[in-house]
Amino acid sequence: MANSPQSKKRARQAEARAAVNKARRSRIRTFLRKVEEAIASGDSTAAVAALKTAQPELARGVTKGVLHKNTVARKMSRLAHRVKVLSEPAAA
Repeated sequence: MANSPQSKKRARQAEARAAVNKARRSRIRTFLRKVEEAIASGDSTAAVAALKTAQPELARGVTKGVLHKNTVARKMSRLAHRVKVLSEPAAA
């Protein structure tokens, strides 16, 4: 348990930051879920639109320190590839 005033303050700050980070992670997961659902439904236009809205959210997660940059790069790359594959047969 925190005893000194400074350690008590740091504990309060850590709790507040954890709440903000939890909300951010939840928001990012929601955007990812929307992309996954669009891909699963087979709707390429919805998938492209969902991916376009999810990418800035993922990037924001990196700048805010919620997610690691390589994790986000990997997720974006894999999602973009799946969306591209989904929309290719319709074009061909």
